[in-house]
Formats: sequence, C-alpha cells, structure tokens
Amino acid sequence: MKVKSSPKNETVSGMEVSVRPNPVEIEEKARRALMARHRFSLKLQISLGFFLVFLLAVGIAAVMVHSMYQVEHKLEFLEIINDYVIEIQQARRFEKNYFLYGTNLDDALDNVYQARDIIERNPDELKQILGKDNHRMVVSNIADYQRLLEQLEDAERRQENILEHRRTREKIEKELREKGHQMVSLSQGLMNRLRVSVSETLLRSRMIHIYFLALLLIMVVFNAYILVSRILRSINRFTKYAQRIASGDFTPIMPRRRFRDEFTDLALAINKMIQELEQREEGLIQLHKVRAVGTLTAGIAHELNNPLNNIMLSAHMMLEDYNQMADDDKKDILNDIVSETNRSRNIISNLLDFARQSSSQVEPLNLASLIRDTIKLSANQIKLAGIRVEFQAADNLPQIHGDVQQLRQVFLNLIFNAIDASKKGDKIQVFVIPADEPDYVAVKVVDFGTGIPEHILNSIFDPFFTTKGKGKGTGLGLSVSQGIITKHGGRIKVSSRDGEGSTFTVTLPVTTIPADLKSM
Repeated sequence: MKVKSSPKNETVSGMEVSVRPNPVEIEEKARRALMARHRFSLKLQISLGFFLVFLLAVGIAAVMVHSMYQVEHKLEFLEIINDYVIEIQQARRFEKNYFLYGTNLDDALDNVYQARDIIERNPDELKQILGKDNHRMVVSNIADYQRLLEQLEDAERRQENILEHRRTREKIEKELREKGHQMVSLSQGLMNRLRVSVSETLLRSRMIHIYFLALLLIMVVFNAYILVSRILRSINRFTKYAQRIASGDFTPIMPRRRFRDEFTDLALAINKMIQELEQREEGLIQLHKVRAVGTLTAGIAHELNNPLNNIMLSAHMMLEDYNQMADDDKKDILNDIVSETNRSRNIISNLLDFARQSSSQVEPLNLASLIRDTIKLSANQIKLAGIRVEFQAADNLPQIHGDVQQLRQVFLNLIFNAIDASKKGDKIQVFVIPADEPDYVAVKVVDFGTGIPEHILNSIFDPFFTTKGKGKGTGLGLSVSQGIITKHGGRIKVSSRDGEGSTFTVTLPVTTIPADLKSM
C-alpha cells in the first residue's frame, strides 16, 4: 500500500493552484498506519517456536521414560517368572529322584515352598501381568502340587505296610506328574508370553522414539522455515524499498501485513529518513537554482544594456528634436522604443519564469521545444563566451511527461558546464534523438573543451565535488541534476577524454500517462 503524494488542486481567488502535500503529514500518516497494527515481534516468534520445541522435547523425554519404566517393570516380572520356573523345574527333578531312588523329597518340597513364596510375594503385579485367570491357575496348581508332595511325605512318616504304601505312592505319583506337567507347561507358556510382551514393548518404545524424533525434526524445520521465510520476505521487501528510494521515489513505506515487528521500526526509521532526504534535496535544488539565476542575471544584465541604451537614445532624440520631427519619424522612434521595450520584457520574463518558486507540476512536454527554449534562455551567456551552439532534433519525437522547470534547470546546468569547459570560438552541439533503448528519448550535450580526467570521472556526480576554482561553483549542479532526472525515471551518463571534450547524455522515458513523481 502506498501513499500517493501527487499534487492536489485548490482554488485561490478564482484560480486553480497546484498544492503539493506536506511530506511531514504523509510521513505522520504512514507512521500511524504502521503503528496501528498489533505487535507480533520476531523475538516473540522465536521464543514461542523454541518453547513449543522444548515442550515437544519434554513430551518425548516423558514418553521415553515411561517406556523404559514399562520395559524395566516387565523385565523384573520376567525374572520373577523365570525364578518361579527354575524352582518348579528343580522340584520336578527332585520329584523324579524320589520316585527313582527314594531321595530328595524334602528338597522338592523346599523348591515348591520357594516357588509359592515367589508367587505370594507379588500377587497384584502378577495378576496385572498374568491376568486373574492365569494367576488363579498358577496358585491352584502349585498348591495342589505342594499338597501331593506333603501327602507323600506324610505317607513316608506313617510307615504303612508295603502294599498300602505302594498303592498310595502310585496314586499320588500319577497326580503329581500331571500337576507338575501342567505347572511347567503353564509357567513356560507364561514366560514365553511375557517375553513376547517385553519384545513388543521394546519395539513400541523404539517406534515411539522414532516417531517423536521425526515429529521433533519436522517441527524444528517448520519453525525455522516460517521464521526464515518471514525474515527473507521482509528483507526482500526492504530491498525493493531501497531500490525504489534510489530511483527517486520517496513514497513512505505503508503496512503490508496485519501485525508489526522489528521491521516496522526499521520502516519508521526509513520513512523518517525519506522525509529528511526529500526536504534536503528540495533545499539543494533551490540552492542550485539560486546559483543558476545568479549566472543568468549576470548575462541578462549585460544583454539589457543594449535595449535600454537604444530606448534612452531614442527618448533623448525625441526630446531634443520633437518639434522639428515629422510625424513619420516620431512614429519610427516610438516603434523602436516599443520594440526595445518588448525585447527587454522578454528577457526579464524568461528569467522570472525560470526563477519563479512554483510547486511541481507534471505535464506533457515536447522535449525539442524545451531544449530550444533553454538554449534561448542561455543565449546571453553563449554570446558573452563567444561560443556557437548547434541544435538538432529528430522529427516526430514522442512526448515525455515531467516538470518543465526542473528539467529546464537540468539542461541549463549542462549547457553552462559545456560553456565553462569550452574556449572562445569553440562550438557546443545539442541533439534530441531517440535513445538506444526502446520507449526512451535522449538529449546529448557535446562540447569540445578541456574534457574530464579519467580518475575523477566517477566522482563528478558526487555532491559538492567540483573542478572549478574557489567561488566559481558549489559542486551541486550535476548531483542535483542527477536526482531530478532519476525522479523522472531517466538517467544521466557521461563520456569524456581529457583534452578532447565531453558528452553528457540524458535519457528520459516516453510516457502516455504522467509519471508519478511523488517526491517532487
């Protein structure tokens, strides 16, 4: 969004006057528009981005800790079930020894007691891991197995007859083997299930870690992309602003987004700089114009002496010989006086037109006519310097749009510089031709004077740089001229060789719609 600072029209005493908007008001309007938005700074965005990444990292760490806890918890119960299985298997070995050799019954009971103690020490956890039905079955099996072993032990203590003892032993042996087989099978199955569960938990933990790390990476990349895109877009935008300002467009920077940030502060500073640059450039233009007026006045004062002398001589002649003069002679003298007076008035009118302080006014211009009038304005200086000016303009040149006073000031300055560089009897050539670029016209001012040394050629457009003697120049002419032409969308180039003269080329765009010279 841009503030259009093109002139507006007001009516004063029945006349329409072009009034240029106040740069201070435009800058203040831009400042209010920039500051009216909610603030969302880069610092806040960076802080929020890092905070979100931190929260995600904390979440990942919490999930990893929980997964590790689950794995450790299941590994602990895997050890418990493993100890239980070892005790049961040991009891089964002692059971076999008893039925084969009649020994180790007490050892089998000890192993069963230890296995039962393992089960009874962790009832809630085992129920959670094994399930209520499996836990009930394990407790029931080991209780039955213990009961059968205790029955064998009791039968050994009672010392029944051999036949009765054998029948009891065979009966208990059959049940004991069945229960032992059930216990081992169940415990082995439970251990395998628990191992599978641990493996699944480990796999799930690894996948969770991978997914969370991938999510963290995506979030970091996304946050960096958003931040970098925001910064780069702002930098690109301000690069365009700088290029626009360099081209002479001093339109203040206006809001482009719904929020303000550190770049808003930069925009405010640039707008302030634009305002000060515009005011200082206007001062430089007026300063250079005053100098040009002084130069013109010196030549015009000399030129006015001739018509004033003729007027004075004619008036004295009429005063002395009025009664003796014929009417026709009187009319001739009066016509001479009128002619010389008109000549003087034209000279003064040209000077006033150039020196008049008027607001900038963009209008369609015939460049050839503008250059021709500028040469006429500098005719007195050309005559005093004893220099010839050759002017040539191509036919059917398109019009340009611009401010006639400022463009006249540019070409007048180039002609004066050509006069200063030339010697008496030299010539200056001025051409108005189509430019090498399409949709541009060019004005070439060629002199055959002293030329410009190569080592200072790149400095001649710098403010206050001059090769003239002290008191003969301010060093602002070419700098101000370049600024004016840049505002009109054109360029000034120079080519020169020391001792062989210089050629200044001004190219201006052909426009069908007036250029938006906002800063003028």
